[in-house]
Amino acid sequence: MSDGTASGWEARFSTPDYLFGTEPAAFMRDHAGLLRAGARALALADGEGRNSVFMAEQGLEVTALEYAPSAIAKARRLAEERGVSVDFVEADVLTDDWGAGWDVIAAIFIQFAGPEDRARLFEKMRAALAPGGLLLLHGYTPDQVGRGTGGPPCAENMYTEELLACAFDGWEILENRAYERDIREGRGHAGLSALIDFVARKPG
Repeated sequence: MSDGTASGWEARFSTPDYLFGTEPAAFMRDHAGLLRAGARALALADGEGRNSVFMAEQGLEVTALEYAPSAIAKARRLAEERGVSVDFVEADVLTDDWGAGWDVIAAIFIQFAGPEDRARLFEKMRAALAPGGLLLLHGYTPDQVGRGTGGPPCAENMYTEELLACAFDGWEILENRAYERDIREGRGHAGLSALIDFVARKPG
């Protein structure tokens, strides 16, 4: 990543196990009813593939962008084991082109981005989604800092309901909710966490 964490992520993913497990984020299961077979979906900073593979299992046509080659290798193995096809692309989501016309964009725990990079990512989301397309955004609130159950130690990287509502002003907001939940997603996410779910539809 251009934020300087690329080598760190590659080192973290260069392990035999799946850092965040092989099951999708609970958020994805919670919102599986919004996923329509045949839709074109883009998974951002997809890591080891757990969320992109889940979308492919729901019948979506999925492209997953990820920087770390070791994570992509695991993601490909996971897709093969699950019997689904995902187009895994090695890319820096901050600087590389995402294409356009996506029906769904999934951005799950992408809080490596500080305020400036986050603004860039949000702008790219707004541009890349097709009219009527669905944004699935899931991450931590500032209350997560110091818990030791996942995420970076940077409050400025976290989301609030107000921040997300402002960033996607004019969109149809289907959900914008901060809450606490005990999550068990590999050794990377383990324990009571301060989370936020944001689901919005781009104006048609």
